This record gives sequence, structure tokens and C-alpha cells, in this order.
Amino acid sequence: MIERDEPLSLTDALALLDGGSVELLRLLDLAYRSRKKYFSNKVTLHVLNNVQNGLCPEDCRYCAQSSASSAAIEAYPMKPDEEILAEAAAAHQNGAGRYCMVFAGTGPSEDRVRHLAGLIREIKRRYAIEVCVSPGVINAAQARALKEAGLDRLNHNLNTSERYYGHICGSHTYADRLATLAAAQSVGLDVCSGVIIGMGEGPEDVYAMAKKVRDLNVRSIPVNFFIPIPGVALKEARGLTPEYCLRVLCLFRLMNPRSEIRMAAGREIHLRSLQPLGLYPANSLFLQGYLNARGSSDAATLRMIRDMGFAIESEVPLDGLLDNKDDLPGGNGLKDQEELRPFQGRG
Repeated sequence: MIERDEPLSLTDALALLDGGSVELLRLLDLAYRSRKKYFSNKVTLHVLNNVQNGLCPEDCRYCAQSSASSAAIEAYPMKPDEEILAEAAAAHQNGAGRYCMVFAGTGPSEDRVRHLAGLIREIKRRYAIEVCVSPGVINAAQARALKEAGLDRLNHNLNTSERYYGHICGSHTYADRLATLAAAQSVGLDVCSGVIIGMGEGPEDVYAMAKKVRDLNVRSIPVNFFIPIPGVALKEARGLTPEYCLRVLCLFRLMNPRSEIRMAAGREIHLRSLQPLGLYPANSLFLQGYLNARGSSDAATLRMIRDMGFAIESEVPLDGLLDNKDDLPGGNGLKDQEELRPFQGRG
């Protein structure tokens, strides 16, 4: 399977997720051999910048920023350029290989695209870091403008399967999601498209997600585990045990051996003490938490990578990063204003 890079059948995938016929350690070994073949022992670190928070007209039931949410988030319009550039600098200094700018809302105006293109050029001029943008729905002309500015990757998550999509969102469709990915790929942009596990989907839906990102040749796949933030329309995570989460990561690795698999939001909550084992199938992590939710401290994340015998893709050595990190505890819950906007007013 590893040498031929062939997709799993639905029957085989369901057997891996079920756990009755394939022991977890055997599955992790199989996934790690695939990961090692294409990514060695390296881990890529990403930092998310929630450039615009809340104020979104979409009704996605899982999202703290949506019109369907009453979550107590810190809403704000687009940050000033000085803040965005300062956060890019901090991401580079903290060992991130990629800086990801995320915008709430349906999609950007033409003025926003031009503004964003200028920011991308300036970040690429200043720092040796890849840039990813999650702008919402875009067309091919907008995607081309961002690519010409130097954008390395565009994010637009599928989130769930086509069959289940109507259960999590009513203001746009799965087809709308596919159209944005097609627009990005039509101009030669690399795409990032992830999923959220634990929203009530079945194992067949998980397989459909893993197969779809393979069919689309998605090069970066964040696998998120649903975080039930108070006030969000979807109230609870369903069916997420640490073992099941590991099995999901293994399935995505085996179905997408050449792609970056990110153990993303919810890893701290749902994998718990088994979280370090997630580095066997996954070769990518976020630092500094997620959009509105806190995660592990940077020190805890970096130490986990080092303790498991992995290295990071960075100009900054892992040991050097750890020497300069306070061992502050991570935590659950929502980020506060200082965490969301650490450089506000310092430009």
C-alpha cells in the first residue's frame, strides 16, 4: 500500500476506524512508515493570525464567529497592517515555517484583495516564511492576484462530507467550497483544505473526506477535532475518543501519503495523553492555539516534538526555541484580547 500509493477501499477504511481488526500500534506503525517516506522526521509549525474576528454573516453551526453563534468572542474588523506584520515577524522568530492569515466573512472585496496582495509582498520581502491565506470564497481572478503577490498557499476547508454538509451549514453549499478550491488551483496555487471531526458525521463521511482531499490533490490537510465552545450552535463533540482520533489521523495519512497532515484544533482536548502518538501519522502542528480557542503552550508543543525524536522545519533550531520559551501552561477556553492581538497599538 505504501509503495504503490493506492487509496484504501471503503471496507478497509471502516475496518481501520472501527478498531476491531487492526490494532492501534500496528496502524500507527503503518502510518509512520508512510509519513517517514515522504517527510522524514520533520514537523512543520504553523501560526494562525485571526486577522478579522467575528462579524460573519454565514451560519456555520460549528463556528464561534458565525451569525448562528452567541459565543463571547472578541470581535474586530481587519487588523492594521502594523499588527499583521508584527505577528508575521513573531511567527518567523518562533520557528514557524508558515504564517496563516484568516479572515471571517463570506469572501473579500476587490479592495480587500488588493490590500492583501500588498501585505503578502511585504511579508515575503521581510521574512523567510511561507504565507497562507484563508480569505473565504474567491474567484480565479482574485486567486491570480494573490498568487502574483507571492502567496504560497490558499486555505479553504471542506469541513465535512458532501452528504453531511447540510447538517452544519445552510448559508452556502459544499459545491461553493469546491468552487473556491478549483479557482485557486486553476491559477497554480497550492491549496490547504481541512476537515472537522466529531460534528455527528459517521465513519463513511470520514472516509469520504479523506478520499475527496486525495482526489483534489490537496497538499495540506488540517484535521481538526471539534471544540464545543459555549454559545456555538453545535453543542457537543460526538464520538471522539483518543484512540478514534489517532485512527482518523492514520486514515488521512494512508489515503494522502504525500500531503502534509496537520494534527490541528482540539488535539489537546480529545487526544489527551495519547497526543504525542499523533506525530506518527501527522507531520504538522499549530503553535499559539487556534482562531478563538487556546491550545498548548508553545513550550509544551515544542517539547513534545523533541521528546518524540522529531525535528522542525525552521531556520531556528528546536533546542534554541525551547531555551527561549517560558513554560507557561496552556489551557482550554477562549482567547482574550491580548492573545488575539498581542501587538495592538505597538505599531
